[in-house]
Amino acid sequence: MSRRDFVSLAFGVGLSVALPSVSSASGAARKLSFYNLHTEEKVSLTYSENGRYLPDAIQELDHFMRDFRTGDVHTINPALYDQLHRLQAMVQSPGAFHVISGYRSSKTNKTLNEHSNGVAKQSLHMQGRAIDVRLPGKDLKHLHKAALAMAAGGVGYYPESDFIHLDTGRVRHWG
Repeated sequence: MSRRDFVSLAFGVGLSVALPSVSSASGAARKLSFYNLHTEEKVSLTYSENGRYLPDAIQELDHFMRDFRTGDVHTINPALYDQLHRLQAMVQSPGAFHVISGYRSSKTNKTLNEHSNGVAKQSLHMQGRAIDVRLPGKDLKHLHKAALAMAAGGVGYYPESDFIHLDTGRVRHWG
């Protein structure tokens, strides 16, 4: 790891420790933008204000994160949006996350699992607790390091497919 990478990572860790308390204490609005690579849909909205999730915004995000193969919609754990918000602040990139996979129905997950060794049988995608994303303009390796520094859940690294996986499960990593 270069000195520059180390300093950047150290700054990110410090920011990740400070950010939750600042965000909660001030009730600052939390905003996210997404682009779905499969449906070509875009969404940009404030999902939390004054320390409270906004039901209409969360519902819109749940629909956006639906299983694009089946159309099934599932509630997404808002903590996942908070992880993305923190990650975006850490890497200092206000752009839209490109979504590779949000919610997956059990049917979709089973099909993907049968055709790939990289899909867990009991994936947290099926519980609305996982997302596969990239952030254009940010090096995937840097995004991965920042996600690991958050220590907020699972982090998978898929450089050959150009995305990282984030989830709200126990802290672990692979890839």
